[in-house]
Amino acid sequence: MDDRDTLATLISAPLQPLDDRWRSPERAAELAEARALHDRDPDDYWVWVAEKHRWITKWTSVRAGELGDFRYFEGGRINVADNCVDRWAENPASADQPAVVWEGEPGDTRTLTYAELSDEVNRLAGGLRSLGIAHGDVVAVYMPNLVEAFTAIHACNKIGAIYTVLFSGFGRDAVASRLAAARATAVVVADAIYRRGKPVELLETLRAALPDAPTVESVVVVDRTRRGVELAPGEVSYAALLADHPEGAATVALDPNEPAFLIFTSGTESRPKGVVHSVGGFLLGTWANVHWQAGPVEGDVYWVAADVGWLTFPIQAVIGGLAHGSTIACYEGALDTPGPSRFYDICTRHGVTQVLCAPTVLRMLRKFGDDLAASHPLERLALITVQGEPLDGETFTWATETYGVPIVNAYGQTETGSTWTYPVTGVDDLKAGSAGTPVPGHAFAVVDEEGHEVPAGVKGNLVMTRPFPTLARTVWDDHERYLSTYFGRFPGRYATNDEAVVDTDGHLWVLGRADDVINVAAHRLSTMEIEAVVTTHPRVVEAAVVGIPDATKGTVPVAFVTVTDGSADEVPDEVRTLVGDTIGGIARPDRVVVTAAMPKTRTGKIMRRLMREVLLHGEARSDTSALEDPGSLDTLAAAVKA
Repeated sequence: MDDRDTLATLISAPLQPLDDRWRSPERAAELAEARALHDRDPDDYWVWVAEKHRWITKWTSVRAGELGDFRYFEGGRINVADNCVDRWAENPASADQPAVVWEGEPGDTRTLTYAELSDEVNRLAGGLRSLGIAHGDVVAVYMPNLVEAFTAIHACNKIGAIYTVLFSGFGRDAVASRLAAARATAVVVADAIYRRGKPVELLETLRAALPDAPTVESVVVVDRTRRGVELAPGEVSYAALLADHPEGAATVALDPNEPAFLIFTSGTESRPKGVVHSVGGFLLGTWANVHWQAGPVEGDVYWVAADVGWLTFPIQAVIGGLAHGSTIACYEGALDTPGPSRFYDICTRHGVTQVLCAPTVLRMLRKFGDDLAASHPLERLALITVQGEPLDGETFTWATETYGVPIVNAYGQTETGSTWTYPVTGVDDLKAGSAGTPVPGHAFAVVDEEGHEVPAGVKGNLVMTRPFPTLARTVWDDHERYLSTYFGRFPGRYATNDEAVVDTDGHLWVLGRADDVINVAAHRLSTMEIEAVVTTHPRVVEAAVVGIPDATKGTVPVAFVTVTDGSADEVPDEVRTLVGDTIGGIARPDRVVVTAAMPKTRTGKIMRRLMREVLLHGEARSDTSALEDPGSLDTLAAAVKA
């Protein structure tokens, strides 16, 4: 079997008609209207979206410019906090509706209605203004999924400050480099947070980082642990700031194209890359994203089981979710703490109707077993949607059968600011492993190395061919880097740097990073193609495949697997045989490493580049700042040596 046959096998999953009980005639009619607008002109669709929001001043033009340099809704003025918080608090029908239902890892809970959220955001905005923070200043938010992450972000939105969220697992150097790169004026930080039953000190880490972040003038400290930590000069209590500023702050009318926030991407580069998203573009795009992907209706509780440091959380919860007036469930800690039933307990306790997570969460639940799932029926659950990494067919099928709900697989990137291709909830048919079809307002192509579009069934480079509001507008302080990284390879088109293929049903399959493609003896194989076969082994719960240099073949695949309980002695040979029999000898892993842990981000994305480095060098050599559990590298290294 050659690599074309391998690809054909991967994308041959049958179309699964959506069960009638999952269909929404109202959403189908609305989607038909939206698609008709898109077909006429995608900009007409974005006007339809814009009209769902509250504008301080209406726009004078819809779009100017093309990819690399474009603007939406010029002449208009809008405020994100006004649309996500204030307009719901002002409405008697929604003022007392829960906006955020929060649970801490130790079991403490807190619920804020829209009226209460608005009051706290307004007080904090007044407090930030009292510290001298003004329109255009950068405020870092260094904490995990706390209520205060919502209030800090929207307090910045209210006064026109630019926020950047720092992953709460970052150490001193990662925090310092990002604060310096952002030129942050202030930081809102939790004294400590709870993770896997233990407090993780954040304020101490921040204090150690500040000598290398000279622009920081103020630190606002949230007393998460209620220890009453003694504050140092330049630090102020979050609670005191709220108490001292009941007058709040005026809502600032903002150009929809100006920067709303920075999100730093990690990788092999030494300089942090701050991707910039816009005020109005991000608001409109994330509203549309949640509308089609989660499909919230009155009475829903939407749990975004992701870390606030992952862009998914602002997209689906803090901005897009609240822009719908939804009730957002928010959890601070690890999903397997204090035990494997925590996921189910949260869903039951808070009446969760929709869950968004990374595919890794579903694989974790599958590993915990069918008996645990059967003993925790989720009667209110109506949808699970996943994004962040490829979803294998085995996990899709298991989750569908186990929970009896549609599994919506979505694709997007930090730079795209939202997921833009997926089966629309309640409308579109499903296909195990695919990312569905583009939602209105987005256009793409799959092209070869010369930029020529390839036919269905042929893999190539995934590019976006039209502007859309949530696409990042620049790289902070380095626009040339933005242009060269995303538009240099295929001029006039945005390069995702992912490989993809379109099947005969028009569904898009994203195969992984173009730089993760394994070129074995001139045969190009994506990691997803091999992983999809490896995960069909009955003992394999999770798999990751990387390529390493080989003197004869150029590159050979190596598979890492985690397995169910029991002896794993026979698994490596069985996996190698399975891949060889299914795809062919060209794809047979040179080695199969059984490991108890894989290096992952807190949101569950497997960090394959670190796995490759451990194979080649015995240690990780590139950026590990996004790694949730540093001990996983030791576990991996031991497995490789064994």
